[in-house]
Amino acid sequence: MSTGVTISSISDYAILGCGSVGYAVAEELVEQGKDVFIVDRDESRVESLRDQDLDARTADIRESGVADLVADRDVVLILASDVESNKRAVEHIRESNGDQFIVARASDPVSGDELSELGADIVINPSTVIAESALRALESGELEYNAGKLSKIVEQTSTRLAIVTQDSPDPDSIASAAALQAISEHLGIESDIIYLGDVGHQENRAFVNLLGIDLVQWDEIEEHSVYDTVALVDHATSGEMNLPVDIVIDHHEAEAEDEFEPEFVDIRPNMSSTSTIMTKYIQEFDMNVSEEVATALLYGIRAETLDFKRDTTPADLTAAAYLYPFANHDTLEQVESPSMSPETLDVLAEAITNRDVQGSHLVSNAGFVRDREALTQAASHLLNLEGVTTTAVFGIADETIFLAGRSKDIRINIGKVLADAYGEIGETAGHSTQASAEIPLGIFTGIEISEDTKDTLLELTEEAVKRTLFDAMGVEGGSSEGSNGS
Repeated sequence: MSTGVTISSISDYAILGCGSVGYAVAEELVEQGKDVFIVDRDESRVESLRDQDLDARTADIRESGVADLVADRDVVLILASDVESNKRAVEHIRESNGDQFIVARASDPVSGDELSELGADIVINPSTVIAESALRALESGELEYNAGKLSKIVEQTSTRLAIVTQDSPDPDSIASAAALQAISEHLGIESDIIYLGDVGHQENRAFVNLLGIDLVQWDEIEEHSVYDTVALVDHATSGEMNLPVDIVIDHHEAEAEDEFEPEFVDIRPNMSSTSTIMTKYIQEFDMNVSEEVATALLYGIRAETLDFKRDTTPADLTAAAYLYPFANHDTLEQVESPSMSPETLDVLAEAITNRDVQGSHLVSNAGFVRDREALTQAASHLLNLEGVTTTAVFGIADETIFLAGRSKDIRINIGKVLADAYGEIGETAGHSTQASAEIPLGIFTGIEISEDTKDTLLELTEEAVKRTLFDAMGVEGGSSEGSNGS
């Protein structure tokens, strides 16, 4: 038997109580070359252990003399099924020798606390261990099953697989798409990574360019029917594509019922990024992950968890640890430090000037903008202001009010705030820490846009958007009561 457990340099062990649990531990220790001494009160069991060339002695572990039998052992494992016997053994050994490392078996949390109070260094509960092992096996088995199902659907593609990202894809969405493209290539299927909006954020543009990831704009594709299989990654709506969706992989639950019924769905809210999910699939398919895909996935995880400072799970950390040796860290550094465009700088300056702070909430009007992605960057930068935990920056473009929200306040779900504020009059998307909204300009003003009406539109929009948003945040807002924090 081999559990893959690595035991330390300690070599002298004693096992008190050698039922099924004790025997399994003894077998593992002996296989790793450790010196094991076994004590059990069942004579026939001790005889059987001796027949297997194990050093075993018949004695009652409840008696005080057992402490002398194991006095020369560095580690004592007390593993009888009778918890009362284990308590007595811990007591006697601690009274006799305070330096030995003791591992004791409990039957429930109460007996576990009692064993700890008596002096056990580590307490194990077999039922808990079995449950955790079963859950790990279930997760592994489920991943194996899902990988098989995903493989079957991808391999049924007769022409081409469309891998669809978010409309304006972020690093997690792009990396996840690149991983699925690598998997489809591994399975011998051709694919394209498709987006419907634009790649506006300069960090995302640098990410795509430096890693050589080929993204295709939906409107530039001449023949959409070439895609007979469609997968959405980190993206839960088919938008204007008007194609049946076969695969959905995401780490966010869909906000509403979707109009499609995909054959394959893997949505895991217990993971902080879709890149983490795709890394698990890369491992399950036993692929040689390329430097580009490994770098993309690692950056996707880091971006989604704010460098492991936000909502990070053990799965995210193990995925990152797997990817780390394969990634290009010079490229990562370049992606994380892109130059800021003049447009972004202008939007940020406008947002700083027009900021309205109510408590720890900041709302700002960036005016008329050409680069909508600059609003996202402004919202992120303003979140660094002292005392500010939630930001929202909005601007006008194409007869639409675009708004980007960010929050580091665990009491606020910025996605829900924007949905409450604008869900009935526009489109919103996002989750607890970042979100966006698009609102038709006419909803607030009813005024036709022209050079003569721009200033009026800006004033009416600012008042209406800020008042609605501050109300949704639960604070009284408005330009008359606001402060620019100066």
